[in-house]
Amino acid sequence: MVSAQDQIGLIMQLRRRGIRTTRVLRAIERVPRDLFVDQAFVDHAYQDIALPIECGQTISQPFVVAYMTEKLDLDDRHKVLEIGTGSGYQAAVLSHLCRRLYTIERWRELQKAAERRFAKLGITNITTIIGDGWLGWPPQAPFDRIIVTAAAADPPRALLDQLKVGGRMIIPLGESRDSQSLVQIDKTEEGLVETALLPVRFVPLVHGRVKRP
Repeated sequence: MVSAQDQIGLIMQLRRRGIRTTRVLRAIERVPRDLFVDQAFVDHAYQDIALPIECGQTISQPFVVAYMTEKLDLDDRHKVLEIGTGSGYQAAVLSHLCRRLYTIERWRELQKAAERRFAKLGITNITTIIGDGWLGWPPQAPFDRIIVTAAAADPPRALLDQLKVGGRMIIPLGESRDSQSLVQIDKTEEGLVETALLPVRFVPLVHGRVKRP
């Protein structure tokens, strides 16, 4: 049985692990993680662990969601692109911190389920699409921030092109799940500046889209 105390306990865990940005913690507090997990795992919704969801994907552990969100350094003027909607949990958190969020998912089942959750929570500043995350969302570019929730060997060129000068991308990079690192990429007038952040384990960023009725 999930209670308000579970959410408070999660926020305390995140503080202990170093998440300090008040706006980020408040955004996480406003999003009920139990709404985004499979019912079979709802009792674990507020533990700081990743959990399986449909289509062989995962919902990231809350610390990783909070950490990536904090590193994006968002404000309420930013237009953000998310690659990998998944359950919609990361997008829901980001929606409380930015002006507009565009999120791309390969799996129609996941996209539709996420849209239902956004509607239930009254979130209106998220737009979803089924597509190939490697290609980004050219009609809506450029973006102030880009967050990628699946790992690639190298940053997709199309995403870098769609990032504004002065913008930032957070992306897991690595050839395998055992050698991934979360990387911050800042786009400056002089070029790209990469900063390795911490080891992570994400599902792979797959090229192409999944067709479903």
